[in-house]
Amino acid sequence: MEGYSGSSNSSPSEPIAKVNAKQNWAASPSKFIYHFATSGISVAAATGVTHPLDVLKVRLQMQLVGQKGPLTGMGRLFVQLFKNEGPKALYLGLTPALTRSVLYGGLRLGLYEPSKHACALCFGSTNILVKIASGAFAGAIATALTNPVEVLKVRLQVNTNPSPSQGGPIAEMRRIVSEEGIRALWKGVGPAMARAAALTASQLATYDETKRVLIRWTPLEEGFHLHLVSSTVAGTVSTLITAPMDMIKTRLMLQRESKRVQSYKNGFHCAYQVMLTEGPSALYKGGFAIFARLGPQTTITFILCEKLRKLAGLNAI
Repeated sequence: MEGYSGSSNSSPSEPIAKVNAKQNWAASPSKFIYHFATSGISVAAATGVTHPLDVLKVRLQMQLVGQKGPLTGMGRLFVQLFKNEGPKALYLGLTPALTRSVLYGGLRLGLYEPSKHACALCFGSTNILVKIASGAFAGAIATALTNPVEVLKVRLQVNTNPSPSQGGPIAEMRRIVSEEGIRALWKGVGPAMARAAALTASQLATYDETKRVLIRWTPLEEGFHLHLVSSTVAGTVSTLITAPMDMIKTRLMLQRESKRVQSYKNGFHCAYQVMLTEGPSALYKGGFAIFARLGPQTTITFILCEKLRKLAGLNAI
């Protein structure tokens, strides 16, 4: 990967020179579009493949709201959903999911590289802390802008009896605004931003740093096998870090459906109520589904993104 091939005896001005050389894309609107497009397309493709697992994850997170008890596993829930609602239920909310993927994915991955290089220009370094900060910034901004589409997606995913008379995503969006107000489209935005910041920071920084370590200490070179190993490690780390925040985000966004308990005031109150009424382990409801989804999604996203970036004439991440 470019940017890590310099020897230890490089001159102090060399990192800045390399950064300046890699900033040529910033002066070209077409390069910015390539960054956004390659990121958005790769995330959307990964979302399309893993969307059924996302539906299962949301359903698992909404089990036994406000009470303790035996939980239905992912396998059993899949069978029940497939039997009672049909195979189409596995793709509920797919339209807003893909829309969000293009926007969120494009902004999240698209902002990571500029943020990282801006820090390199200012501090002359792209160490792991810079990568974490760049990823957190990119993820938080992307989520704040796309939260309404995420709210719409999860509302559609828990609709167990969808009918043509209810209309599609646009009708649901109008219903949310008319019944709950425009602010309802930003329900859960705090935990969503925290999750996205943690997810992007852990995912991108881990992927970036894993690649650097593998290139330095193993025979692996830039290519499919390096991308596969690095993305698998990144997916595992990001799942462990973000599962509780993902559950809290889902609960807040679906608060209208959570009628068994008092309304959550914010993310901290939600976490407290969940631990108080359902136990600490409830924060990891749907955790296996998150891992089963996020692992392949991360792998597909990075491998496809690297290929698209190569075709577009961009540097590797």
